[in-house]
Amino acid sequence: MKNIALIVGASGIIGSNLAQELLAHDWPTYGLARSPRHDVPGLQPVAADLLDPTSLATALEGLAPTHVFITSWMRQDTEAENIRVNGLMVRNLLDALAPKKSVQHVALVTGLKHYLGPFDAYAKTGTLPLTPVREEHPRLPLDNFYYAQEDEVYAAAARDGFTWSIHRPHTIIGKAVGNLMNLGTTLAVYASICKATGRPFRWPGSEAQWHGLSDVTDARIIAKQLRWAATTEAARNEAFNIVNGDVFRWSWLWPRLAAWFGVEAVGFDGTIHPLEAELSQDAAVWRELAERHQLQEADLSRLASPWHTDLDLGRPIEVMTDMAKSRKLGFREYQSTEDSFLDLFEQLRQDRLIP
Repeated sequence: MKNIALIVGASGIIGSNLAQELLAHDWPTYGLARSPRHDVPGLQPVAADLLDPTSLATALEGLAPTHVFITSWMRQDTEAENIRVNGLMVRNLLDALAPKKSVQHVALVTGLKHYLGPFDAYAKTGTLPLTPVREEHPRLPLDNFYYAQEDEVYAAAARDGFTWSIHRPHTIIGKAVGNLMNLGTTLAVYASICKATGRPFRWPGSEAQWHGLSDVTDARIIAKQLRWAATTEAARNEAFNIVNGDVFRWSWLWPRLAAWFGVEAVGFDGTIHPLEAELSQDAAVWRELAERHQLQEADLSRLASPWHTDLDLGRPIEVMTDMAKSRKLGFREYQSTEDSFLDLFEQLRQDRLIP
């Protein structure tokens, strides 16, 4: 039987890269989103609202996927609302697919907040995990919408008989416009503004992150792990961390990123300088840059997500991820983190998203 993929969140960083990965391996691939993208050749768009069961049933009529990849979430004002809304999205989707009896495997992408806690308790004292984080770490005694999403997958798997995999990336590096969590593009926009205004490229985060070890997840490598887990017997019904496979210190990487843009790098100076405040007055600067360089996106808020970058770079501890579990089962892909950033910057420039 031919593998047929349904990617939920195909417009995002992970979903769009996964679509390219699956299509390159000849999977018929459908991309579900509220506003489907049409710039991935071969991806068949499906427009649907995961919170509207009627809309969902209509959109999925005639579609019988064998593999479902859930890469989407909706940010709410409180964690209680995150749990309600994001759990409901997963439940509605799997309920709509259940009568088809076609689904063999469901992959859910969550992240390191599984270990660090939700946004309103993010890496605060009392919830800090032992690092490197490992899949066997127990759930935190905190409300967390990732746990709610997992529980919906487990319940539907028990009901419908499909296998599952959970994927927990660190910060995703890749291209997407309008994405809620986009550190690579946020730093590219920040560096571009620094260059245009003569400001230094100043480290915005904590001392622990500046000096400590860290890692990130290239969108291309999580796409490879998602396809691997969906087609590997030993990977069924397992949770996996996924990062590039190297570690780095921001004190080493920051000057290298600055050099690519030709701006002055300034490291940790004893104070956290949140990017959200730094960029709060730069919407007009970006509009002027976009007009001058004929960029594709003049709305700064559609490219930069400084609130999320501040959470990542402001953590009070170093955070890195153990990859032994999937390595032992045969997933041995590797990605240079410096190349992740520089490849992204090149792509953003080629696509006229940064000057």
